[in-house]
Amino acid sequence: MNEHVGQKISIQNFIPKAINRLKTVFLEIVLYKLKIVGHIPIHTIRKLCYKFCGVNIPMDSNIYMGANFFNPSGITIGHNSLIGNNCFLDGRAPLTIGNHTSLASEVMIYNDEHNINSPDYENSFGPVTIGDYVFIGPRAIILPNIKIGDGAVVAAGAVVTKNIPDFEVWGGVPAKKISDRNIKNPHYKLGRAMWFQ
Repeated sequence: MNEHVGQKISIQNFIPKAINRLKTVFLEIVLYKLKIVGHIPIHTIRKLCYKFCGVNIPMDSNIYMGANFFNPSGITIGHNSLIGNNCFLDGRAPLTIGNHTSLASEVMIYNDEHNINSPDYENSFGPVTIGDYVFIGPRAIILPNIKIGDGAVVAAGAVVTKNIPDFEVWGGVPAKKISDRNIKNPHYKLGRAMWFQ
């Protein structure tokens, strides 16, 4: 018997492969349920479901409607942070989002990419760490192995391929430094989340 990439399957590797396949199917069912949960228009219910499925999120932070996930158990969100509508959060490697951090609508954060030069097209996982008091604009994309420093700003539509130091403003494709952020000691709170969002 051959697997989908043409390699032979033996009795010795059949059981581990079958167990791995069952784990993958179970995760896909969880992700589908989270996709459905993402359309419930009540923050508290969504948060409780996300927490139950492994997202480490405090009750004073919010994820707006329409969020999608890969491996929710790899995601940690700090206090008083807001995740906008239709964001994509990848927890296949650790994804850490700090305190008082705001992700606008449709931000995509990836912790995995494929090696396009590999004959096996293998995965390459890497953590993403986003600091405190960060703002990430709409439709920005954050790629694996990235650290965004405290107080940094990522402009709308930017593609972040390099680490961003504290209190710098970056934008573009690929993202580059635009300026420095004037405030260096923020202490604001983001305010309450909008109802039914």
